[in-house]
Amino acid sequence: MMPTAAFSPPGESRAPWGRVLVTGGAGFLGSHLCTRLLAAGAGVDCLDNLSTGRAEKVAHLAGRPGFRFLEGDVSDPGCADALTGPYDLVLHLAGPASPAARPERPVEVLEAGGLGTRTALNVADRDGARFLLASSAPVCSDAHAGFPDDADPVRPHRARAEATRFAEALVAAHAEAHGSNAGIVRLFSGYGPGMRADGANTPAAAIGQALAGRPVTVVGDGSRTRPLCYVDDMVDGVLLVAAGRSVRPVDIGGDEEPTDAEIARLVIELTGSDSPLAFVEDPGHGHAEPRPVTGFAREIFGWLPGVNWQDGLERTVAALRGRPDPVPEATDGAARKGTGEWWA
Repeated sequence: MMPTAAFSPPGESRAPWGRVLVTGGAGFLGSHLCTRLLAAGAGVDCLDNLSTGRAEKVAHLAGRPGFRFLEGDVSDPGCADALTGPYDLVLHLAGPASPAARPERPVEVLEAGGLGTRTALNVADRDGARFLLASSAPVCSDAHAGFPDDADPVRPHRARAEATRFAEALVAAHAEAHGSNAGIVRLFSGYGPGMRADGANTPAAAIGQALAGRPVTVVGDGSRTRPLCYVDDMVDGVLLVAAGRSVRPVDIGGDEEPTDAEIARLVIELTGSDSPLAFVEDPGHGHAEPRPVTGFAREIFGWLPGVNWQDGLERTVAALRGRPDPVPEATDGAARKGTGEWWA
């Protein structure tokens, strides 16, 4: 039987790792993971090329004992030489599910899924560390649009899907071939303080619009639901899976699924804004939002989300209202796409 995880919620115990590498550590989830790990007594190397991450997200950790920020791209040749370690855990967030995984960056997306994942795996193998790939929900929009799931890989927008599948396949193959302690965690609709506000149809984008007095955009008729997962709960889930030995992908996502319209209306209420709702045309991809299947995370790892979506949005509004830098506005095109990973 698979051993259960040995990581407890914040404040209850020390982390079971001496030093941790977090690739993509200056992103939304990465910065929260770095903060939690340091608070639990682990040393942290935060690697990020700052193409989408921001050094400001980890600026509060500068000077803390055990924290190092390394600017670099895990996909670059020779990057592993700068990652001296030794590490007990490698959390690979700089993969194809990151904000860089956009149609206009197909080469970078594929390199992140292939070269970047291989480098991170090799570093973990070198040090005998646990490896965990932060992945996303299976990409299946082509299947719902009338194309088989193994559709032509050169179709538009397929780079992210192919890179994500390859990264997961590489982790599974590596674990089988080398006996590596490697696993995969699939993350669904993470949100909270510090999340990107320039994405598509996200809570932070709606908050930014409401705070600025602009119309809050909702794609389609607003009936699409989101399995929202507050960032503290997502961090708990990632670290619980990291402390186990599962190779099987583990879903981490919320068990509440408010609609886009419900999210937008609560955002307007919480901000005290006079912004109207603006329903924009659904691009017509015809795909259903994937849903997390969290039974494995709950039964084996003891993970349970503790923040409901209303309280989570209230905390996120308070954080975005209080931060000194302006909330970037989503572009018109981005607001209409309604896709992408929020957590990275």
